[in-house]
Amino acid sequence: MTLDLLDTPAAIIDVRRMTTNIAAMQARMNALGVKFRPHVKTSKCLDVVKAQIAAGAQGIAVSTLKEAETFFAAGITDILYAVSIAPSKLARVAALRQQGCDLKIIVDNTSAASGIVAFCQSTHETLEVWIEVDTDGHRSGITPEEDALLDIGRILHAGGVEVGGVLTHAGSSYELNTREALAALAEQERAGCMHAAERLRAAGIPCNTVSVGSTPTALAARQLDGVTEVRAGVYAFFDLVMHNVGVCPIDDIALSVLTTVIGHQTDKGWVIVDAGWMAMSRDRGTSKQSHDFGYGLPCTLDGTPLEGFVLIGANQEHGILAPIDANSASHNADLKARFPVGTRLRILPNHACATGAQFPEYHALHPDGDLAVWPRFHGW
Repeated sequence: MTLDLLDTPAAIIDVRRMTTNIAAMQARMNALGVKFRPHVKTSKCLDVVKAQIAAGAQGIAVSTLKEAETFFAAGITDILYAVSIAPSKLARVAALRQQGCDLKIIVDNTSAASGIVAFCQSTHETLEVWIEVDTDGHRSGITPEEDALLDIGRILHAGGVEVGGVLTHAGSSYELNTREALAALAEQERAGCMHAAERLRAAGIPCNTVSVGSTPTALAARQLDGVTEVRAGVYAFFDLVMHNVGVCPIDDIALSVLTTVIGHQTDKGWVIVDAGWMAMSRDRGTSKQSHDFGYGLPCTLDGTPLEGFVLIGANQEHGILAPIDANSASHNADLKARFPVGTRLRILPNHACATGAQFPEYHALHPDGDLAVWPRFHGW
């Protein structure tokens, strides 16, 4: 199977780029002296995760219990479920731990903490719980100074539940685009999470793990004193959002969508392809950044970006490729000749996690041109 024969649309992983990205992140974490735990929600693919572990990763972070169950069945035991636990899911957590999975869960409120204690006491189960800390106002978690941090720690500790650590995710790093700003946020992330751990320890609550991470802050951190592990996910593939943040060049983006030209609207300067939002996803993450890539950046079949063009629109199964400058005569002239029906292109995505989620499998493109099918799974 080769790219010119593959049914489209199809998700393509450039294995050379992916391997280089994985090695570079692992080398950086090794140099900073911390354990690296990749967040595997980006790929949800055992072949990718095997490459991350082979490079030196220790354990994984997941965003669904389906991921935890699937990767544990494949032999990975050190797993962090990095979404605040819902009480209804505790039975699935306990079942995994009973089978030998070293599964950790997280919490950021006293109600869920009390529910965990009640579950453990009624079932005689033992669970390890980490407390989520909010260091940048991005999403969920407790700020390092909140009374609730110690309230949660005391509820768990007094109830016989192990407080395994604290973790944070500097998701607001996606809104930045300079090295200095990213480094400052990485230090804010580190210092805030460390402060939370120190408060718990001062209150007599054990807190062994200090876990931080996002792809931008992991790549920008200048020192990680006190941190025990870093988490990051999209770095394996990168994407256009990460390019705009400033942590990767276009040539590092390892995921693309193979598509075929299926028609033209010459009066509008459009080339129609068979990759719509069902293939690319509706993620328009670059629209709020310094460079808007529409629904994706088109490339030739060999991965060379088509300068001056973007995927400006998308319907369910139709993508609209057009010049950025709609008045550019050089681009509008003879689009049919430049992009005849049947032409194969590759589209780089705004958000690798969202685009990958549209496909049941990846086609892994090796340097010699060979393609391998790497299954990807869905569900919660």
